This record gives sequence, structure tokens and C-alpha cells, in this order.
Amino acid sequence: MKLTNEQIAFLKAFSKSCRRSILEMVTNAQSGHPGGSLSCIDYLSLLYVMRLCETNEPIVVSNGHISPAVYAVLAELGVIPKERVIATFRKPDDIYEGHVNRQVPGVFYGTGPLGVGASAAAGMATAAQIQKKDEHVFLLMGDGENQEGQAYEMMNYAAKHKLGNLILFVDYNQVQLTDSLANIMPLQVKKHYEAAGWHVQEVDGHDFAAMALAISAAMAETERPSVLIGHTIMGEGVEFMAKTGREHKADWHGKSPKKEETEAALAEIELTVEEAAILAEGLKALKVNIKTPHQPDVAAVNTGVAKTYAADVMTDCRGAYGAALLDLATLNPHVVALTADLADSVKTDGVKKNFPERHIECGIAEQHMVSNSGGLSLRGLVPFCSTFGAFMSSRAKDQARVNDINQTNVKMVATHCGLSVGEDGPTHQAIDDISSFAGFFHTQIFEPADPNQCDRIIRYIGATYGNFYVRMGRAKIPVITKEDGTPFFGEGYEFKPGKADVLRSGEKATIVASGPMVHYALKAAENLGGDIEVIAVSSFIPFDSETIVASAKKTGRVVTVHDHNIDTGLGGFVEKALFEAGVLVPVKRLGVSAYQLSGTADQLYKMAGLGIEDIEAALNHLIQGK
Repeated sequence: MKLTNEQIAFLKAFSKSCRRSILEMVTNAQSGHPGGSLSCIDYLSLLYVMRLCETNEPIVVSNGHISPAVYAVLAELGVIPKERVIATFRKPDDIYEGHVNRQVPGVFYGTGPLGVGASAAAGMATAAQIQKKDEHVFLLMGDGENQEGQAYEMMNYAAKHKLGNLILFVDYNQVQLTDSLANIMPLQVKKHYEAAGWHVQEVDGHDFAAMALAISAAMAETERPSVLIGHTIMGEGVEFMAKTGREHKADWHGKSPKKEETEAALAEIELTVEEAAILAEGLKALKVNIKTPHQPDVAAVNTGVAKTYAADVMTDCRGAYGAALLDLATLNPHVVALTADLADSVKTDGVKKNFPERHIECGIAEQHMVSNSGGLSLRGLVPFCSTFGAFMSSRAKDQARVNDINQTNVKMVATHCGLSVGEDGPTHQAIDDISSFAGFFHTQIFEPADPNQCDRIIRYIGATYGNFYVRMGRAKIPVITKEDGTPFFGEGYEFKPGKADVLRSGEKATIVASGPMVHYALKAAENLGGDIEVIAVSSFIPFDSETIVASAKKTGRVVTVHDHNIDTGLGGFVEKALFEAGVLVPVKRLGVSAYQLSGTADQLYKMAGLGIEDIEAALNHLIQGK
């Protein structure tokens, strides 16, 4: 892409006008990040005008705080209303937040926490490869952002998967929030990307002609991701800001100018009559095709035929997950699986063997995996990403939260949850994972009671748009049966979110259980001679308060049993439901109240007070008062 003099003149006028909008935005809000917005505005102007306007290829601005630059470009193109953006930027009555968000037309992925957007962009590039689209994905990162561990996870992933369609621009202004890059954490950005196997170019980030040629060279790469290290000046174009930027001072990173400073700067960068004419004429000639639908176009998922495991089968939910996932992948070419060096353990190995092009190995990089899944989902794929519960809920919580904000379509399936992890010990005991995700607003949380229910949950989430977290244990568990001995979650059963299942009816007391504790609850009820109501909860978000409340009113006593932290698991959900309904009955919560050591699942349950005899004791205490 070689620019003509006329194109360069237009781009200069375009970016100059954008600089004015940036100043007006942050001054009006008295908040924002003008310095970095001004340092990258030339690159964004070039990219949108010369490429994205026509192709609508995705761009992810991972350093989301430079939202004034993004909004300024989109406003200049007429995608969003300029005066409204300037007036409402960072104010509560509009969508133009301080960090870019996907509610704004032209924003492909909302970002804030640094590093997250980088992985989402890599996911979009991977999606294009799987879908065999001739499409590039553009990514913008700040220089300091490359200090994030997730940036390295993305860097290695993109090289491994030969994402020649991923082009990164690093805004190398050498200034961070509080000081220079050199003083905060010096980086050898060029060497790092070269060592990872990227195609690396250095370019003047304020030279349109040079950047255009660098982009062309990057687009010629087919098997290596490309990075343009753009040497820029923080605050460029506004002299009193650029002066400190050239000295690598952080004066204008996150500080808005005073009104009088802005007025002087606006006078300094006022468009000439000639520039205004060039801008107006150029905008008329532009073909703007920037579309970012709130929900991507995702083909319907064929869920196939549910598998029913016989009553005498003893297997694990993770095995049922793997079988259902393979079925979905066989029937649907847009279903993909991701894992972090755990394919055999989390049972995505069936997809790996049969559909290697749709089994995405992320390496030991859980954060990248979850954000990458978000990017994949926004380009029309249906990603199932899996690792151990302890890693999904702790290491990748921030990434899952940003996916939640973006309302992506990611299926997080975690195995080895709770004390069921067994001999691996307390570092691997995911006993607080539900509470990690329960505060999200667009993520549903499920926990199957047996392999049959697991099969149906996996098929349900595959066919339903949205973010899901499904937790399951490591150990083999029995098939849950009806009183006649046939599988409860077998033929004729349909999984419904927000619906608990009454497995046994009774009058004396209610046991509410989830996951591997369900068969313990049934055994305890049987040992006590029946007449104990047993309810299996598989859906936490949404939660079936109605069924729980109705049972508590009938029996007057409730025991909750959950392989999870006693304070943040099932017991808390049940007590909240009863309290809100004004139902005051005695409740005994059984759960994990301390980290356990190594042992079999059954041994650890007994140590934690979750054995069958513990459930019986809790019931007797409530029923007999002793």
C-alpha cells in the first residue's frame, strides 16, 4: 500500500481533526487519557481510512484507555455522532465509556485490563483461519502493556499457530501511567517478538507513508504474525503535551488539560481552509462499511441425540463431557475445543484426534485461552475451553469477566473441581469457583449430578448463545436413578436452566445437593428409611428458588450438601432463597470449611464432613433435635 500525496494530505487533515476531538472529549469530561490517544491517532487514522472502512476487518484496541482516539476516528467517519461523543464522553448517560466497549459501533471487543484484548484478537485471527477467510485482524497495544504475562502468552500462541493474518501495532511512546518505560520496567520489545518468531518492523508512528508500506509488508506474511513497533511521541500534535512526551514524562498519560490549555491547543491545530476542504472532499469519497453487530452471526448448533448411560455404569462427568463434545464437533463444523496442555485430562482428546484443525492448543496459558475463546466466539465459532477448575476460576477470572462484559459465547467447562480432585492436594481443589463467577451478569453456572445430566447440559450450552461455566469432578460417580432403578436423567429428561430436580419426595426433611454429593444424599435418605425429600441442584445461575422454598415449607427442615466452600456454595444460595421468601426453617449446611490434604475423593469427603454418615447425622439432628 503506497500512498499518494493526495492520500497523505487527507490523512493529515483527518488525524488533525481527530486530535481536536480528543482534546475536546477529555477536557469536557475532565477525565481521560489524552497522551496515548494523541500518540496513536495517526496509525488508527491510516488503518481505518485506508483499510477497515472498506473491508470491515476486525481491530482490537487492547489498551482500551485510549478510547478518545477510537471514538474520534469513528466520529470523523460518521459511524458515531461527533458532537454527542464529545458531550457525553465518560459520563453516565451514554455508551462512550472511558475504555472502549462493544456497545459502540466500530468496537469489535471491549477492553480495559491490559493484555486481554491481545488474546481476543488472536482468537479472531484463529477463527478466520478455521473459516478459511481471507481476512486480517489488526491489534493495537501500548508498549507498557507488553509487561503483562498475558501478552507473552499471546505472543507465543500466535507464533505457534502461524497467525500470518494477525498484525500488531505497538504504540512505542516509551511512557507509562506514572513514569517512563525505562524507569518502570524496561522492555526489549523488538527482541522479545523476534525471539518468539514474529515478523518485526520498526516504523515512525507519525509517518503515514512509512506505516502504509509496513502494513503492506506485514500483509505479505502468510505464516508469521507481524508486529509494527511504532515509534511515537506521547501527546504528539499538541505541543505542550508533546514537549513532555519527547522527554518521556508521564504528565499527560491520564490527565485532562485545563479549559484554557485546550483553547490554546485548539487554536494551534485549527484546520486551514485548504485542510478543511481536503477533509470534506475525502470523507465524501470514502466508502464506510464498518459494522459490529451486538451478537455475531452464529449458525445453529445441531445437538444430536443425547446419550444415556445405563444405571449400572460407573463413569465420570468429564468423560461424558468429552463424548458429548465430540458429538457436537462431528455434527457442527463451527464447534471448536481449546485447552491448556490438558487434553487427555479434560477429555477434549476426542476432538483433538478426530478434528485436529478445530482442537486449539493454547499451552499452559489459561488467561490467553479464555480471552482467545472470546475472540473466536465473536467471529461465529462456538468455543468450548477447558482446564482444571482451580485454574479456570482463579487464573482466568479477569479474562472471563471481560468476556462477560462483552457478552461473548464462551463455554467454560472445568474438570477436577472440589475435593473430587483427590490426591492432587489443596492447590488443585477448586472449592471456591462458583463464587468466582457468581458475580457476573451474563454467565450461567451449572453443575451436573451425573454423566447423563452432564451430557444434556453440554448439548444445551452448545446450542444456546451466551457464556457458561460448567463444573464437574474428577472421580467416577454412579448414575442417578429413579425409584424404579432407571436413569433419572435418561430418556425423556430435558435439562432446563434454573430448574432443580426433585429426585425423591418426602415429608420429614429436605436434602438439597449438587454434583457428586447427589448420590451421597440419596444414599443417606435411603439409610434413614425414606420420607426424605432429595433435590438435585444443577443450575446455580439462574437458581430455582421456587422448588427449594416449596420443599422447605412442606418439610420444615433443610440440609444442604456441596463439594464447595461452605460459605459461598449451595448452602448460601438456598438460605438466600428461603430468606427472601420469608421462610424461616432450620438449615444445616455441609460443605468444605478447610483445605484438605491428599487422598481419594471418598476419603477427603469424610475428612471434610461430607460423608454419607455426616448427612445422616445432620438430618437426625434436625428431625430428632439431637
